Amino acid sequence: MLIVKSLSRAGLQPMSLQVEDGACLAITGPSGAGKSLLMRAIADLDPNSGDVSTGQLNRSDTTAPAWRRNVAFLPSETGWWQDDVGAHFSDHEGTKARLPLVGLSTDALNWKVTRLSSGEKHRLGLLRCLETSPAVLLLDEPTAALDQETTLQVEALLRDQMDKGVSILLVTHDADQPHRLNCSTLRIENGAIMT
Repeated sequence: MLIVKSLSRAGLQPMSLQVEDGACLAITGPSGAGKSLLMRAIADLDPNSGDVSTGQLNRSDTTAPAWRRNVAFLPSETGWWQDDVGAHFSDHEGTKARLPLVGLSTDALNWKVTRLSSGEKHRLGLLRCLETSPAVLLLDEPTAALDQETTLQVEALLRDQMDKGVSILLVTHDADQPHRLNCSTLRIENGAIMT
């Protein structure tokens, strides 16, 4: 579960929302509307005010590393700080088992980061988020760089996570994606929720 109450920061008016266990809420709206700012604020990456909690944790009472293990954030551009893909993962066996689920070779952990496409980086970034078995996934356009077949593979993985009780907050510009994932939708424009 994700509960957000009166969350605000520069560029965002106070926002409140709730995502139940095993549910998905899709955030839509034009580019520059504040969708990514909202995700970064929930992940506590930028200064903000308001209350954010899961079913078990209150952000204000939790260290940042512990919060981000439970509320995992996949930004629109993933970060890579080592030369080898495998150096970014701690659970190699668990990740290897998931690689085919997102259309990647089981050899991908042996690849160099420099050979990765944008779509490969994003899929590997999603698998990195799953390593900590988070209660909440914050996903900023997780399939934007993917073809239709691979998008459907990633969506199947996300549905599996929801079946396990994971709550998903998803930014998307794909008009059909919320329907395919059975998501509720929320539109943001000019830093405010549209009602």
